[in-house]
Amino acid sequence: MAETTSQLPDRGHLLTEQRLGASRDLDALSIEQALRVINDEDTQVAAAVREAIPTIAKLVKQVADGMRRGGRLIYIGAGTSGRLGVLDASECPPTFHCDPGKVVGIICGGDTSLRRSSEGAEDDRDGALGELEKLQVNGRDAVVGITAGGTTPYVLGGLEIARRCGAVTGLVCCVAFGGTRRAALRHEELGHVIEIPVGPEVVTGSTRMKAGTATKMVLNMVTTATMTQLGKVWGNLMVDLRATNAKLRDRGARILTTQCDLSRDQALTLLDRAAGRVKVAMIMARCAVDCEEANRLLEHHGQRLAPIIGRPSDQTPRD
Repeated sequence: MAETTSQLPDRGHLLTEQRLGASRDLDALSIEQALRVINDEDTQVAAAVREAIPTIAKLVKQVADGMRRGGRLIYIGAGTSGRLGVLDASECPPTFHCDPGKVVGIICGGDTSLRRSSEGAEDDRDGALGELEKLQVNGRDAVVGITAGGTTPYVLGGLEIARRCGAVTGLVCCVAFGGTRRAALRHEELGHVIEIPVGPEVVTGSTRMKAGTATKMVLNMVTTATMTQLGKVWGNLMVDLRATNAKLRDRGARILTTQCDLSRDQALTLLDRAAGRVKVAMIMARCAVDCEEANRLLEHHGQRLAPIIGRPSDQTPRD
């Protein structure tokens, strides 16, 4: 049955649905002119993200605190937002050697939606219930909804379910709710609301553009800062990686050669003895202990390297 005017929400007031004056003649521009318009708009994204850093920091603190107690970070999104959540979650295990279940991306419509759109399902406010029940969401977890316009029922309903389970909640959106009482109540309902009002898109309503870029930046910040708090970064070195392929094995060896005064062959041999774990290999080299003792030291110091071997040197691993 066709929707009536009263049944169909009018989203025309949302910033993400407005028309951008700078791109009003996009189809009449040369290729280079069109690309410059896109680039000009993209330059505004980082500044918008910067304004939200205080809120992002509060969310990161709660995510890290929860993870120290065995909790998880769970993203919920539909369409582009959902794909970005799944992407960020999938990059955490190889980058930070965390269990794949520690950062989880839930996308409306399931994994098939990563390649083929299933936008209609996003209108179901209870659509995430099954996935959240399967994950047994609890008070140690943080559930972060991602929706450019801040209105997707699938996402907002998922956050409501998560709050009932006692989880920390947050929302990443590209609109500003403002300072009204209604907005304050909305923030209370949604938890940490990260607003990145990047303005209208070059192609009206195409939130895979500026909104997508802003979202990717925020998610990168959340997981990178969280994992750093958990000791998975030493200085700015990716030391908690497991060298499981040629690229990561090379990166791990270069870290060891610069930080432990080893030859490349010595570094590679040590990596093998440490089962590919750079942090373990580094402690073995710097403290002259075996793999078992290195792991014990890490466990004792909350997986942090600095209390065991101090700060890294300024020498940069060569690419």
